[in-house]
Amino acid sequence: MELESILLPGMDHKRPLVIAGPCSAETEEQVMETAKALASKGIKLFRAGIWKPRTKPGGFEGVGAKGLAWLKKVKKETGMYVSTEVATAKHVFEALKYGVDVLWIGARTTANPFAVQEIADALSGVDIPVLIKNPVNPDLELWIGAVERIYNAGIKKLGVIHRGFSSYDKKIYRNLPQWHIPIELRRRMPNLPIICDPSHIGGKRELIASLSQQAMDLNFDGLIVEAHCDPDNAWSDKEQQITPDILDYILNLLVIRDTNQTTENLNELRHQIDEIDNQLLELLAKRMRVSREIGQYKKEHNMAVLQTGRYDEILKDRVTMAEQMDMNGEFMKNVLESIHEESVRQQITVINQ
Repeated sequence: MELESILLPGMDHKRPLVIAGPCSAETEEQVMETAKALASKGIKLFRAGIWKPRTKPGGFEGVGAKGLAWLKKVKKETGMYVSTEVATAKHVFEALKYGVDVLWIGARTTANPFAVQEIADALSGVDIPVLIKNPVNPDLELWIGAVERIYNAGIKKLGVIHRGFSSYDKKIYRNLPQWHIPIELRRRMPNLPIICDPSHIGGKRELIASLSQQAMDLNFDGLIVEAHCDPDNAWSDKEQQITPDILDYILNLLVIRDTNQTTENLNELRHQIDEIDNQLLELLAKRMRVSREIGQYKKEHNMAVLQTGRYDEILKDRVTMAEQMDMNGEFMKNVLESIHEESVRQQITVINQ
């Protein structure tokens, strides 16, 4: 895949490329105030949602095409480039008509190959940078498929946005980072720029700084951050938006490490280990919740906690599976015994309540 730079004339080649602006364009005054504040901090690429697909109907779904005139005004009065999300061919045509410089495809759209192909067809013959967010669910092939569809339409200025993946169990993050997925994408498509969206991963403004640093440590190419002149009164996603001043503070604190290493980049591998460990802990926590439910059932039906036959069956089956996966059987036996011991303890606690 032969790609061209997504940077536009006058943009700095140093990491990180920063795209910033409000989640939604709400009013002309809000757009202009935010854009001027960001421009004063040296931000070159302004973002604002014009069409906002929401999870449920009834919420603010964007001002629509009239907001594109505000983006055009941003370009004229600040000299910034402007970008917005497109989800249909009509969005593409409208955005291009108003001179939008960079387009991105949202997570919900990326998950639908029909919608991506519609956008690809609309972009045929157009020379413009296009960024593609990861699909809602952790499906690397679907993400790559969207990239290939847009590339096949003739778009060579391509990049992706990592915004995390939806999960039923929301703990710290709004969307789980699952860093190993963009890392694998980088391995398979090394020339494809990867931009991190810490606003959507974290869902809380206090997580943006640490997530941005993690992205830099993983050699991501840039950040797309939601910044608003009055975040607490934003019409959408106010919890994850920050002021231009706070964004500037975060960017100045970032440590950009040297990536020209002659040896293997251990940071990436260590981050993979950290991510996998987090997943293991979450799975173990889920297993213990199920164990407590089993304990409640046994209590209500006057059943003994220890079911020896069931435990022996699990132990034999799981050890065999582990050996087939090139793990030591004795190691897995020890792990399972420890997990079982904790499961029994959890059930006993429930029964004795």
